[in-house]
Amino acid sequence: MAVIAYLDAFPAPNALEILARHPEHEARWIDSAGPVADSLARLADAHAYQLVGARDLVPPGLLVDADFLSAAPEMLVVSSSGAGVDVFDRAACNEAGVLIVNQTGANALAVAETAVTMMMAIAKNLALADRLLHAGWSESRTTLFGRDLSGATVGIVGIGNIGRQVARLLTVFGCEVLAFDPYVDAAETAARGARKVGFDEVLAASDFITVHTPLTDETRYLFDPAAFASMKPGAIFINCARGFIHDEAALAHAISSGHLFGAGLDVFETEPPSPDHPLLQLPTVMVSPHIAGGTHSAVATMAEYAATQLIDICAGKAPARPVNPEVLPKFE
Repeated sequence: MAVIAYLDAFPAPNALEILARHPEHEARWIDSAGPVADSLARLADAHAYQLVGARDLVPPGLLVDADFLSAAPEMLVVSSSGAGVDVFDRAACNEAGVLIVNQTGANALAVAETAVTMMMAIAKNLALADRLLHAGWSESRTTLFGRDLSGATVGIVGIGNIGRQVARLLTVFGCEVLAFDPYVDAAETAARGARKVGFDEVLAASDFITVHTPLTDETRYLFDPAAFASMKPGAIFINCARGFIHDEAALAHAISSGHLFGAGLDVFETEPPSPDHPLLQLPTVMVSPHIAGGTHSAVATMAEYAATQLIDICAGKAPARPVNPEVLPKFE
C-alpha cells in the first residue's frame, strides 16, 4: 500500500474518483490552513505528495525543501498539479532520492489560447476600451484604433508543450513565428511551427513576445532591463508562465517610457498583486490572476494526469513526466 497525500485538493474531483478505484492505496488529505506541524505529522509516512505548482498557494513549511523531506522520510515522489515546479527544491529532492513529476501538457492549449487572446486584446485596445466604457468614456473612438495580429512577427520564448500550441494557433493569422529555446534544435523547432533564433534576435525582431518557460535559475529575470531595452519599439510582452521570469519594475518602466506598447500578464512575483502595483496603473497592461490554464476541461485533464501518474509510479511503472530524471537510479 502507498500513502498518497494531497494538499487541499487535486485540480478537479475526478482525481479522487480515479484513486478510489485503487483501494490498495490510501489517499490522505492535508489541510494547508491547519498547523504546519500537524500537516507534517500526517506526511511523515506518506510515499507521494501532490500539491499545486504556485508557490504563493503553499505554506512555507509545506514547500518541498530539505527540511520538509527530513520530516517526510518515506517520501518517494512529489507531484505538481500543473507544469510549474518552483514549489520543489530540485537539489534537495535529488539528494533524498525523491522523484519530481508534473502534468506538463495537460493545460497547454488553454494557456496558449490565453496568450493569443491577450495579444489581440492589447493590440486592438479591447481591454482598455472595456475599462474606459465602464467608467463612462465618451471621446472619439479613433483614439482607440489598434493594430493587427495578422502578419506580425511573434517571438516565442520556450517552444515546449505550450509554445508549440501558440505557434499552431498563430498559423491562421499568417504570422512569422520565431522561437528561442536552447533545448530544442532547429529541425524540431521548425516541426513545431517556428524558426529557431537566438535570444537577441527574438528581442529585436518581434512585434509580440510570449513567454512559455518554467521558472529556473536560467530563466529567473531573463527579461531584465537590458532585455526590455533590446525589444522592438512598440512591442507587446506576454507572460503566462511564471512570475520572476521578468523584472516587474523594468517592464513598468519600458511601458511607461513609451518604448513598449503594453503587456499581458497572468503571473506576478506576488500573487495576487497589490492594487497599487505600478504595472496595474498602466492603461495598456492587461492582467489576470494566474488563470491562463484554468479551464474546466484543462483542470480535469490535469487531475487525471496527476492521479494516473502517481498510481502508475506506485505500481512500479516508469514516470510519464519526470522533472528530475537524473534522480531515477537513486529513486529506483
